[in-house]
This record gives sequence, C-alpha cells and structure tokens, in this order.
Amino acid sequence: MADHEKRMSDTESLMWRLEKDPHLASTFANITILDRPPNMDLMYARMERTSLLFPRLRRRVLPAPGNLGNPTWVDDPSFDIRYHVRHISLSEPGDMRQLLDLVTLLVADPFDRSRPLWHFIIVDGLSGGRSALVQKLHHTVTDGQGGVELSMHYLDLQREPGPLPALDPAIVNAATDISSPDATEALRGAMTDSLRLPLSVLRQVRDVLADPSLIGTIGSSTSATIKGLIAQLNETDAARSPLWTSRSLRRRLETTRISYHDMRGAAKAMNGTLNTAFVTAAAHAAGKYHQQLGAPVESLRASMAISTRTEGSGTNAFTLARMLVPTSEMPLPERFAAVNEILAAAREGSASGSLEAIATVSTVIPTSVVTRLARAQSETVDFATSNVRGAGVPLYVAGSKLLENYPVGPLGGVAFNVTLMSYMGSLDVGINIDEAAVESPALLRDSLVESLREMSSYAPMRTDNAASPLPGDAATQPTKRRWWQRSR
Repeated sequence: MADHEKRMSDTESLMWRLEKDPHLASTFANITILDRPPNMDLMYARMERTSLLFPRLRRRVLPAPGNLGNPTWVDDPSFDIRYHVRHISLSEPGDMRQLLDLVTLLVADPFDRSRPLWHFIIVDGLSGGRSALVQKLHHTVTDGQGGVELSMHYLDLQREPGPLPALDPAIVNAATDISSPDATEALRGAMTDSLRLPLSVLRQVRDVLADPSLIGTIGSSTSATIKGLIAQLNETDAARSPLWTSRSLRRRLETTRISYHDMRGAAKAMNGTLNTAFVTAAAHAAGKYHQQLGAPVESLRASMAISTRTEGSGTNAFTLARMLVPTSEMPLPERFAAVNEILAAAREGSASGSLEAIATVSTVIPTSVVTRLARAQSETVDFATSNVRGAGVPLYVAGSKLLENYPVGPLGGVAFNVTLMSYMGSLDVGINIDEAAVESPALLRDSLVESLREMSSYAPMRTDNAASPLPGDAATQPTKRRWWQRSR
C-alpha cells in the first residue's frame, strides 16, 4: 500500500481532528436524480467492485498513539457493502422538498468512526417514478473533484453496459489485506510526523499562539509553514454581514439549475472564467438579499475551494482562498470585473496561506487549540463557494440514467455554502444553509436564481438555435476516462 494510502495527509488529519467541534464537520454529499429506481443487486455488486478499486471505501481510521501524528487507514475486517449502500423510500409521490429535507438529516448524521466513512443511499418514491442516489462522504476519504473521479468506477456510459472485466487478483489482494500496523510501526510513524518540523519552527508556533502580538516580529527568513500560519492568524476581521451573525447546527438545503452554455458564454463575453461568473452571481445574490431586508452591505468575505490536483496528487488536493467581494448595488458587469481581479489575487495569495501549511503545523498543536483557531477563522467568513467539474455526457448507474446532480458542500462554520457542478449542458447548484444565520432561505435561493439568470443574459445570442451537439453521440462519445474533462 502506498504511503499516502496508509496514512492521512496533514490536511486530512486536520479535517479529522476539527470534527471535535460539530460546527466544523467536513462531510459533503451529492444528490443525483435518477430516471428510475436502480437495480439494487447490480448496485451492491458495482460498489463492492468500486471498493476494491478505491480501497479507502473499505478502510477505517486508526488514530495515532496518543494522537501524536497523523491517523492511519486500516482495513475494516467486518466490511459489509450493505451497511454502506442503503435503500429507503419516500412516501409516494415524493417531491424535491421532501427529498432535500431528508438529505439534510442524512448528511447531519455523524459517521460511525469505527467503520469506513461513507454511505450511498438510494431513495425511491420520487414523483414520476424517479429515484435519487445520495452520495455521502467524509472529506478525509476524498475531496469534491476526487469524488467525481471516484464515480468513474461505478458509473456507465450506457444503460446496459454488459459484464465488466475481472479485476487483477493483485488489486483484490491489496484491497482486502486486513493487516494493521503493529505498535512499533504506528509509533514510528507518529514520531516521524512530530519531528518533521524543526525545534525552531515549533518554538515560533508556540510563541505566536501564546502571544499573537509577536506576529510583527517574525522576520523574512521565517519558514513557509510559519508564514502560512501567520497569514491565517492575521485575518481576524469579523465576517461582514450585519444579518448573518448567528451560527447553529440547523440546516436547510436549496437547489437550482442554470444553462452551462449561457453562463460560460457570459463569462467569455466579459473576459473571465466560469468561476468568476459563479462567484459574481453569488456575491450579487448576497447583496440583493441584504438590500431586500433593509441591511445593505458594501462587501462580504467569501471563501473558495481551489483545486491543487496534479498527476501525483493524493485523494485530497485543494486549498482555501478567502476574499472580500463587493456586494453593494452596482451593474453586474462592473461587479464581474472587480471579482475577476479579486479571484486572481486570491489564487496567488492562497499559496502563502495554504491549507497544507496550516495543516502541517496543526499536527503538533493540541486538538482543543486547533479547533479554537479554526472556529475563530471560520467566523471571519460570510459564505463559501466551490465549483466541481462534472460530466458532459449522459451517465448511468445500475441501469438508471442520471438526470440532475446537486452537490452539498460542508458549511465549516459559515452562513451558507453554494457549490456548483456541471452535467449535460446544465450547472446544478446546491445551497447548504445555516438556518440560524440565514433566516429567509427561500429569499436567498430566489436571489441566487435571479442573479444567475441575470448573469446568463449577458451570453451572446445563439445563431444555431440549439446548444452544442450533445456529447454522447456515437461520433463524439469520449472514453470513460475522459468524460469528466469535457465539462469545461
């Protein structure tokens, strides 16, 4: 087993430890609407196979001795696919609101930490004979883009794909090896983690945490790790919203859809990217929300997940950028231009204050201190955004066709998280809301719908009266390995 498969990375270890504070839970999900109930026997078999190809689905977390160092992934000797793949139903005919309320409860339910950290739940009973697949994953298993790549193992390009080739016995043996590290190996790994930082760096961490006023005395020769910590500690300005001041564990999910082609066309017309269009629409909606409730605000602080994935990346490869986005009343193109510059600066700044740098330091800080710091930092952010690259071709699972894909991003202590996923010419948007912060979730959703439509109106007029030829035609259908890359 490769080392990154045996042991959590620093970032994964940080997310694992932060869950001591339930407000900082990192569980995320995806709600996939299916055209009909899937074949459950086929679903069980397919996910059993997927667990062999993606072994973290078969592994549980073993904490390091004395919580010194990063936890280890070990195989679960009692792994049972039917515990992780579940089958329930709404009272027919169920509607989208009932499904979203059910998913809110499913996602909020903590994982059993003695088992692998995932559940796939098939929900039957939706109106029109449809079903839903709720994919619930702990962030230590993989990130959003990694979840898309994981789905390549259980999704098909045809409704009836035929039998799959047998797996290499070496893959099966490696995935079902239930041996755990002995005490000596575990202690060696923990000591290695604790000794990665020089004593001088540890002293600096201790001194800065004990007295933040010492931040100004840190010299230019300070390590990148300490600079990352300082960049985070320097950001102490409270979140800007005069309305979103409370936080709770009460959640509400909302969804909407918009044309991928129109949003991309509008972004290109304004000399920016789809990401810029998305963040601009979110800021525009947040501004509208405050204006309509009589509390206009000049700017809000948003966070954005930025993928750092490369060919050799592990299962989690991302960092978080924070930025002030303009939310006062202004023409949308003017807001777009401002956000375009802000995003460029945020991407550059995310390197020095990277999540990985902070995570490295956190391995030698008590969990109580880590959660306190993280909670303080989350209180500086009003809302979170993320954009996950999806598929541009029709996809199927266990004989059912995927119709819609709504991502559910973790809140992590902010007022709401709005996450975007592209699929078959649409952008499916999931809005995860803290009800104590956002007292009118329907108004927030309506504001976002209006802002997305306004953004789309800036797309150049089509002359072909249709979207681009649907990918999936025999002449254009890509290999399965590439489908998710066609979405941009």
